[in-house]
Amino acid sequence: MINEFLFAILLIFGVSGLIIFILGKINIPSIVGFLIAGTIIGPYGLSLIKDPHEVEIIAEIGVILLMFTIGIEFSIPRLMALKKEVFLLGTLQVLITIFTISVISQFFLNVEINQSIFFGFIVALSSTAIVMKILSDRGELNSPHGKICVGILLFQDLCVVPLMLFTQMLSGKADSYYNFFTVILKASVILSLVFIFSRLAVPYILHEVVKTKSRELFIIVTISICLGTALFTSKIGLSLALGAFLAGVVISESEYSAQVVSDILPFKETFSGIFFISVGMLLDLDYFRHHLMEELMLVGNILILKAIIILVISYIFIHSLRVSFKSAFSMAQIGEFSFVLAFTGKSVGLLNDDMYQSFISASVITMLLTPLIIKYSPNLIEYLIQKKPFKYLEKAGKIKESEGIIKKSNHVIIIGFGLNGRNLARVLKETKIPYVILELNPETVRKMKKKGEPIYYGDGTSSEILNKLGLKRAKVIVVAISDPNATRKIVQIAKIENPKIHIIVRTRFISEIEELKQLGADEVIPEEFETSLEIFARVLHIFNVPRNKILQMIETIRQEGYEILRTPDFPRRRANIECVLFEGLEIDNFQIEKNSWLIGHSLKSLDLRKKARVTVIAIQRDKDTILNPSPDLVLREGDVITYVGNKKQLIEALNFFQGNKREE
Repeated sequence: MINEFLFAILLIFGVSGLIIFILGKINIPSIVGFLIAGTIIGPYGLSLIKDPHEVEIIAEIGVILLMFTIGIEFSIPRLMALKKEVFLLGTLQVLITIFTISVISQFFLNVEINQSIFFGFIVALSSTAIVMKILSDRGELNSPHGKICVGILLFQDLCVVPLMLFTQMLSGKADSYYNFFTVILKASVILSLVFIFSRLAVPYILHEVVKTKSRELFIIVTISICLGTALFTSKIGLSLALGAFLAGVVISESEYSAQVVSDILPFKETFSGIFFISVGMLLDLDYFRHHLMEELMLVGNILILKAIIILVISYIFIHSLRVSFKSAFSMAQIGEFSFVLAFTGKSVGLLNDDMYQSFISASVITMLLTPLIIKYSPNLIEYLIQKKPFKYLEKAGKIKESEGIIKKSNHVIIIGFGLNGRNLARVLKETKIPYVILELNPETVRKMKKKGEPIYYGDGTSSEILNKLGLKRAKVIVVAISDPNATRKIVQIAKIENPKIHIIVRTRFISEIEELKQLGADEVIPEEFETSLEIFARVLHIFNVPRNKILQMIETIRQEGYEILRTPDFPRRRANIECVLFEGLEIDNFQIEKNSWLIGHSLKSLDLRKKARVTVIAIQRDKDTILNPSPDLVLREGDVITYVGNKKQLIEALNFFQGNKREE
């Protein structure tokens, strides 16, 4: 038995690895490779694995760990901030999809009413695992369309248990109604208790575990919390995935969430890959080949109907056609939890064998197409919104608040009001530099307008809105959003409308720098590289490397193509003086380089106390340290000046040393 199991695992990893390697050469997502591998090695392909149940347990663990890590990336405040997406858009999407599919099934498939409603159940759910993984890999979970997808998907997961109970009711079982309300009430009470207990107990448990300094114990306890919560929610009638997600959300509130992600990530990637392979094994290629036209029509109708429903409800409440299209294309597939519903429906007589296999084939195909649809949809969206009907809708969806604005000139346009946008706005306000903000979240716009911010609602990919913000008269535009495709579009528009404007872009990955610069961005700030710069700058400062040498190293790296907007703020070491009077005193260093204007000047002639407002306490010359140097000491190339002052004075001194010789 163990040999057969190991052989199955070997086939899974070997075949999927080869296929993913080949597809990677043409930039096809790995999820497609997993699904194709499952189809090839499964019982309906080459029959290398005759019983897909051999890997079902590992696949379930994959889903649990996938949802657990996704939960860790969320926080309670963020989930509460998505209440409109979860409870409003999610409710509308599920109900409208069920109603639409039910009506169509009644008229065109000539089935009973209970069967048509059940068809609506299984089509209404989308793939949480696929969509959230792709959005996470693309860095789009926090984008406007990412938030819509996450909200609707979370609501769909919450609906799994009620839909399972309604399936029992549709089958005509007598005690179905009683079971439904009993389980819902029990689940609500127990979930609340579990959540409250976890918020109180989990941080304490992790804190005690960390004190042991045992990484092995930390991993074991973390996995136990994940699997234990998933098992508990499963026992009370909820889904395993929902319990795992809940456990992740609880841990996300602790200071150990980053460590948990790094420890669990290798397990998640392995097991979630096996899950997608097991889904691919369900596709019966013979059935699909014999019913090719019917299946293609079914797949097309499902994708189009779901996309239209999500497009409409998103547009009504978000007012952005571009964001609505992205949300619609992302969630048009059938999800993994639909397989559970389909199996239940078959067991209670709502699906016959042909219906079941037809649904399985259509589901797998929609899941196979999803990564490709998400990847290539931006070009299709750009094409569609240029067409007359959609162009009118895009114009109609523009907020009236953005009409007739901006009379400013030489100002800064901030696209996106997340953490980066807020910090920039605060600095610009303090320095009295004029600015305007464009944000796609209407709640943020209303809230910040009350606080007096010059913020407006709108989609930055619209040239009309950017021009109303004074794009042609602006000096700088800063793009700080989480949507890579929208970022590229904004950069293109800004450079075309105002070739002289300085464009600064925040991006997530270094790999996007070159393309953004080719499109017209002047400075691109990759988050992952910014972190590495900050780390090495702080390490060098601890080893007393002069500040100007550190800045030189950073500038050298920038010139190689990694331009960073800001200069790292190094923590300065306090002078070792035991006196309350010198509480704000700090030390810094500056090394005199070749061709520096300081060479040949004495400390007296520089008059640093008056011009730079700092006091020189030492000069490092070669291997000698000259403490309390004489005013007549003449500076040479290679000297390191050590000086003291408060934080503001140290900055002024650095500017003085790096500047030209000043007038007496």
